[in-house]
Amino acid sequence: MFLITSIFSPLPPSLFIKTMCVVNVVTMANVGYSEIKGKHLKYSKFWNFNSDKSSNNKEIKLSAKTGMLFLYTPSFLAGLASFWLFPHEGFRFMLLTSALTVHFFKRIVEVLFIHKYSSGMVLDSAIVISLSYLISTAAMIYVQSEGLGEPTIDLKFLGMILFLLGISGNFYHHYLLSKMRRNGEKEYKIPTSGLFDKVVCPHYLFEILGFWGIFFIAQTLYAFCYAIGVTFYLMGRSYATRAWYLSKFEDFPKHVKSIFPYIF
Repeated sequence: MFLITSIFSPLPPSLFIKTMCVVNVVTMANVGYSEIKGKHLKYSKFWNFNSDKSSNNKEIKLSAKTGMLFLYTPSFLAGLASFWLFPHEGFRFMLLTSALTVHFFKRIVEVLFIHKYSSGMVLDSAIVISLSYLISTAAMIYVQSEGLGEPTIDLKFLGMILFLLGISGNFYHHYLLSKMRRNGEKEYKIPTSGLFDKVVCPHYLFEILGFWGIFFIAQTLYAFCYAIGVTFYLMGRSYATRAWYLSKFEDFPKHVKSIFPYIF
């Protein structure tokens, strides 16, 4: 028990933040479970999933590029603003805000210059995801600015390594996906390069790794709960993605797992 508690900074006194930690895990785990059960957030290959004609007429649809920019830009701006709002909060705080800002800046760069989209996004899903990113980013920064004290075991440098590995692996596999489509192509293909021969969503695997790196940088309860929440959600989304590939491609290799090689 001492080893577990020694990797965390002292708990925040705010009951609201403690409550948000629990809400974060429960909500994201529920969304991940919903993905497994077939109730998807409507973006990427699931953007038009289970939409009947009546709901299609009511739903506001965005282009994929516009929707993705809507997801990431507010959180990126929040990260930038934190350098101005909290200019003297110490090295760990600077590492955390830098990691969050770089994460969302990379996403924006990928949207503008890497990804080749073939689908759209429903506005309702875009709002939910964008608010989730923004609230979680702002909450992690706010908790870190509270100056709760240093944990007994310092893991921030390990966190930097994990974050850089995660963000690099995520970018690499996004790049591999983009190279599968020539200009103008929109059909889906079975990806095979990189870790795609082991799991359907290696980019999700590295995204999880990146957020666990952010936890190790922050070492706060909120960052820990967010990393758990992201893990649950992306496990559910990757499971649904694998099921989608199995339904669309008869030759999809059955040994390819969802997100963790040889396991799940």
